[in-house]
Amino acid sequence: MFWLWATPTAVEAVCTISSTAVAFGTYDPFGAAPLNTAGQIVYMCGNRDHNVSISLSRGSAPSFQPRLMQNGNSSLQYNLYLDPAQTVIWGDGSGGTQTYFIKNPQGNNQELSVPIYGSIPPGQNVTVGNYSDTLILTIDF
Repeated sequence: MFWLWATPTAVEAVCTISSTAVAFGTYDPFGAAPLNTAGQIVYMCGNRDHNVSISLSRGSAPSFQPRLMQNGNSSLQYNLYLDPAQTVIWGDGSGGTQTYFIKNPQGNNQELSVPIYGSIPPGQNVTVGNYSDTLILTIDF
């Protein structure tokens, strides 16, 4: 007689995340309209991953409203949004922001893209130069 015993094994949940830069291009301080653009966040989770939440940090700003791009001592206000109408600030759920959340991602084990919408308000008196900010993406599942 032969006995086969199966021992329990752990199955780990795994998600990966990446993003493309949100590139605004050239800002005109005399322009009457905001400078809008879009980027994307790409994530992939396994079949057992549910309740996926993606948050963004404040970057170099002390708050989410507004975020700040820096060029030396000069700052340029901007923000990032979950929706194309730019009404929901993408953050970590604090300070009036929300995170991206999906209960059951479709297409597990496939890359899924989430758009991210950016806007720089018009009429900012800033010095000429290149402005940038670095944010941290966090995925919880």
